[in-house]
Amino acid sequence: MQLNQAQPFPYNFDLKSTALVIIDMQRDFIEPGGFGETLGNDVALLQAIVPACQAVLQAWRRTGGLVVHTREAHRADLSDCPPAKLNRGKPDLRIGDMGAMGRILISGEPGNQIIPALAPVPGEVVIDKPGKGAFYATPLHDLLQQAGITHLVFMGVTTEVCVQTSMREANDRGYDCLLLEDCTESYFPQFKAAAVEMMRAQGAIVGWTATSDQLLALLQGC
Repeated sequence: MQLNQAQPFPYNFDLKSTALVIIDMQRDFIEPGGFGETLGNDVALLQAIVPACQAVLQAWRRTGGLVVHTREAHRADLSDCPPAKLNRGKPDLRIGDMGAMGRILISGEPGNQIIPALAPVPGEVVIDKPGKGAFYATPLHDLLQQAGITHLVFMGVTTEVCVQTSMREANDRGYDCLLLEDCTESYFPQFKAAAVEMMRAQGAIVGWTATSDQLLALLQGC
């Protein structure tokens, strides 16, 4: 398949060897009262992309393509959360503290779950990652290799942090990556704009970008 509208030039992929990767669409980041809001962020900015993400996810499921969900999550004893991460910033609540939706960014807690609109279904891959990138200290690369995956379509939050980090990690591992611009967002719009430009600069140095409607039109007949 060829997505002709992709930037900086058409993106070619085969559905059988392409996975949809949804980064960190979890309650702690998207919903009021979660970790994102304790940092002083407007979570409504992230909520705005949910309908577009949902449309792509539903279409992708209809094709039978592989779906991967990630969650930024730590063990209950915080043994996988180094002080350099734990002590950054000045949030009202830190990782592991009790928040409105359970302990912040702890695996298994209510706030650490994917939002209901994008909740995984049986057969989809769910990766708990202790870092910003989806490949660090996770089995993701091995799972993708076993499935014969060579191309990745990215959605999720936040654009300049976990999404960009994961795309860069994927690029270094040889995957051709496409970012759906209206299916990713930041608490800081200017950061999203800069990250998108960075990723597709210099002839897709990190990957390609397109919009969800462009991809959906291509998937319509599949």
